[in-house]
Amino acid sequence: MTAGDSSSDSIASLVGLAPLEAVLFDIDGTLCDSDPLHYYAFREMLQEIGFNDGVPITEDFFAEHISGKHNEDIAEFLFPDDTPRGQKFMEDKEDMFRKLASEQLTPVSGLYKLKKWIEDHGLKRAAVTNAPRPNAELMISSLGLTDFFEAVIVGSECERAKPHPEPYLKALDVLKVSREHTLIFEDSVAGITAGVAAGVATIGIMTRNPEHQLMEAKPTFLIESYDDPKLWAALEALEEKGA
Repeated sequence: MTAGDSSSDSIASLVGLAPLEAVLFDIDGTLCDSDPLHYYAFREMLQEIGFNDGVPITEDFFAEHISGKHNEDIAEFLFPDDTPRGQKFMEDKEDMFRKLASEQLTPVSGLYKLKKWIEDHGLKRAAVTNAPRPNAELMISSLGLTDFFEAVIVGSECERAKPHPEPYLKALDVLKVSREHTLIFEDSVAGITAGVAAGVATIGIMTRNPEHQLMEAKPTFLIESYDDPKLWAALEALEEKGA
């Protein structure tokens, strides 16, 4: 199934979740279009230290090797022979990101419409992220969602981060909901992989990452944004089934 398919398969794939109990969100690229800020920080800082012979990394390189991954895994990939340097680089990069995010963060289109739908239906909700907790809390606060989320699950505070399912399994446990009646929104291959492995219906949102890459992780279906008519047709059918 691709993002351009008709709604019929998408509707059929969600109605089985009725009655819906909870919605789980990734943060970076899912709540807000933060990847350009991460990409900018990585590109500038890696070029500054002469990574790749000083040639700036491309967006494709960022999407394949960095986006959605846990910081420890990124550090190991970028600095395989120097763990302390990798850790320090990631700390400095996150400092730069937070400065950028405090001024430039924007929500994914349709986010607040979906937020209202979730609140109106009394659903439980959590944010589940590989981002460091200071980043997660800054982004959630900047988007005005601090009181919206009942829990924020951080990959580094679990035994294993995404793409392992543990962060999502932990969210289900904290919220006391079943995987069969929960929905996940994710924007990265690592995140979709984690959601699918947790046994939860996972919708991929094409904020920045290429459609063909996201489809490899086998999401329930893909949407362009939270304004996507396909999403709302599926939610309406889910609502009717659960009534």
